[in-house]
Amino acid sequence: MKLPLRALLLSLLLAPAIVLAQQTAERSATYEVDTGDAWVDIQLADINHYAERYPDAFLDEVSRYAGVPRGYIAALATTHRWQAGDIYFACFWAKASGQTCRDSVRAFSQDPEGGWAEVVKRMPAKPQNLHYRAVRHAIVASYEHWDRPITLGALRRQYWSELFPVPVIE
Repeated sequence: MKLPLRALLLSLLLAPAIVLAQQTAERSATYEVDTGDAWVDIQLADINHYAERYPDAFLDEVSRYAGVPRGYIAALATTHRWQAGDIYFACFWAKASGQTCRDSVRAFSQDPEGGWAEVVKRMPAKPQNLHYRAVRHAIVASYEHWDRPITLGALRRQYWSELFPVPVIE
């Protein structure tokens, strides 16, 4: 095998380790997010912890279901040091609101003041309950794909149980 091909293969094998190195327990422990939805905020913090242990599954999930190139997501985590929860929210918010993940990332990068709750208000598609609901749906679906239990309130538990057979923590 030629040297450049070996280097390429090695870099592809190490990519998940690089992402894993970026999303550490220390970074996740200090992660604070304000999307305007307390339940979503709790799940995004948990998604950070999930991405520490399973970077490939995280990258695959966002790429596949938010429709964002895997390389772009990996670059946000490694080069730009974005938290996994922020990446998840940026990409799924964009999908829910009819924008691109790059639009969300650009809006947050240019003016993160007030967290996601304020950033989404400044974006062209003004936030609606429907957008938040779509993000909540995406989170529950992701937990189902990852075979992870999720905590739902009584009303949400009743609603979600009809849609998804997700293991639920009481």
